[in-house]
Amino acid sequence: MTRHIRLIAVTMLAATLAGCAGAAVPRPAQPSARPAPPPTAPRITQNNSLVGHDANAALSLFGKPRLDVREGMGRKLQFAGSPCILDIYYYAPKQGAEPIATYVDARTPDGRDANVDSCITALRR
Repeated sequence: MTRHIRLIAVTMLAATLAGCAGAAVPRPAQPSARPAPPPTAPRITQNNSLVGHDANAALSLFGKPRLDVREGMGRKLQFAGSPCILDIYYYAPKQGAEPIATYVDARTPDGRDANVDSCITALRR
């Protein structure tokens, strides 16, 4: 009797495991890799003394930045002082061109928005 129960248990286990070993599901073919379109610079929507100029203009106005971050095609320079923190974002207007400032953001050290032009004036050396 015990042998009969073991045989039934082994048969049920084998049947259960056989259900897991079904035919493999074919995966769809991977689409061919398409080259990425050439990057386009963000449209300039601000008007201040930094937008449209290269990083050297900011470096000559403010000195050494607190941060100089490069990511992908962009670059961010951050300048800081007690009145405000200024972030300047640079992108090349076309591939191979010198990156220019396309956006400038200013905030107070506690995180509140600050006037960009006032911050530029306050941080000039």
